[in-house]
Amino acid sequence: MYRYDDFDRTFVAERARQFRGQVARRLEGGLTEEQFKPLRLQNGLYLQLHAYMLRVAIPYGVLSARQLSQLAMIARTWDRSFGHFTTRQNIQFNWTKLEDAPAIIDALADVEMHAIQTSGNCIRNVTADPYAGVAADEIEDPRVWAEVLRQWSSIHPEFTFLPRKFKVAITGAAEDRAAILFHDIGLKIVKGPEGETGFRVYVGGGQGRTPYVGLEIATFLPRDRLLSYLEAIMRVYNLHGRRDNIYKARIKILVNALGLDEFRRQVEAEWATLDRPSIDLPAEEFTRIAAYFKPALLKAASAKDADLDARRHSDTAFDRWVRNNVVTHRQPGYKIVNISLKEPGKIPGDASADQMDAVADLARRFGHDEIRVTYQQNLVLPTVASRDLAAVYDGLVAAGLATANTELITDIIACPGLDYCNLANARAIPIAQEIARKFADPVVVQSIGPLRLNISGCINACGHHHAGNIGILGVDKKGTEHYQITLGGSPKDDAAIGDIVGPSFTAEHVPGAIETIVATYFELRRDSAETFLVAYRRLGKAPFRDALYGTGAKPAATAALENADV
Repeated sequence: MYRYDDFDRTFVAERARQFRGQVARRLEGGLTEEQFKPLRLQNGLYLQLHAYMLRVAIPYGVLSARQLSQLAMIARTWDRSFGHFTTRQNIQFNWTKLEDAPAIIDALADVEMHAIQTSGNCIRNVTADPYAGVAADEIEDPRVWAEVLRQWSSIHPEFTFLPRKFKVAITGAAEDRAAILFHDIGLKIVKGPEGETGFRVYVGGGQGRTPYVGLEIATFLPRDRLLSYLEAIMRVYNLHGRRDNIYKARIKILVNALGLDEFRRQVEAEWATLDRPSIDLPAEEFTRIAAYFKPALLKAASAKDADLDARRHSDTAFDRWVRNNVVTHRQPGYKIVNISLKEPGKIPGDASADQMDAVADLARRFGHDEIRVTYQQNLVLPTVASRDLAAVYDGLVAAGLATANTELITDIIACPGLDYCNLANARAIPIAQEIARKFADPVVVQSIGPLRLNISGCINACGHHHAGNIGILGVDKKGTEHYQITLGGSPKDDAAIGDIVGPSFTAEHVPGAIETIVATYFELRRDSAETFLVAYRRLGKAPFRDALYGTGAKPAATAALENADV
């Protein structure tokens, strides 16, 4: 992983010193809240419903064991002994006291971390495939380019005060595990006509009030032209993006208003005016950064392990965990381990300080000192020897982190909602918890198969509800929390925005509605191999709408699942 150089360390330390002075002036009354707000936001400090919230940057979702242990220490010392991992691969501390914020920033700087550009109208934390560098289907490690973009975008003088926040995601694999089509700019590393690597560039994706799937603006961009081309995109957006209406300020609105062809024409015209050599990355600089991401020197290991097979045969829960949470690694004898933060009944994305310490310890002992954060609010040990899977599992069981539900219905993405966020209209956490309890039986969950369920507490869509196979949006209806359900969304290469299925439901009726949707899927799917999304695309929303709102409503899902062929 990338290590700070002298410039990075000096920059972060100086920002921490400045922030300490700004907080002192606010506490002493030298700054009003209005004057302090833009200063704290530039350091990731929000004022939420009950307290300040500090959002810490985790560039492209990569953490060392030491850094995760430091986050655990911060949670114990200055928060309420937990942290919340977010859909931008960051972590939030929801109970920060203003007087403690400078000490937290100093503690972060001690382990090469900060909270810069986790807020405000700037280029936010660049996200990437959580399996980067180890995925079997990878063309090139995207972390190198994510770090290049981090360095290029950090307090860029032209892009610090954009019309609105700006999000970039990158993947280097055949499968999109970074949801690049739902970002302001999405980058996919691809092979060119001569076998060279470059980028397919997408622009104008996003969720929120007006969701859009990103559009392809460049089929193949040479890698040595990436920064100047992105600079051209940013300049066009900075020039024309709406600053008079917050709801129309994102680049997706501009692309839609101009049309992709006209937007592309303006970008290429701007690109032609730039002094590209002064912007694009020198080859030697790429080499310097890439050196930090050299693959770990792994000992040769057998792809077969008799002890592992025996444990799987004798331990049903362990076998289920391996099937659901363990993924093929690029090197035989090693695996990628997903750690679910979605135990049914718990808060999705939350990890206690003890759990963070436990994962850090497992990373040191079995995971080559590295952890990844996913946009699905889970953690990953990217490189674990197959022979160590049982030991890792036992450690996760002890920490309460062995839930075997990756990509299944209880692996719910949920924003903090009205329990914390002052922008929310409705609660998200209790709804997610109740749905997870409804589907707590692991046999039932397994029989349902791959199904993404996402929930947001307001139209800002921090819970990615638009991209859920089942999406839930909390809305306020005359002072009462209601929930609108969408079906058919997807964040992957087949990206789609979910269809609104019908009128909203009150909070107490949402779990039952999800049961009915699942029961309808079970009744109408061709066989157990047909996933929910495939079935929905074949059937359309009519049978699900009829089941939810018709007089002949379907039976509860629990009854349907009891009779299912599992």
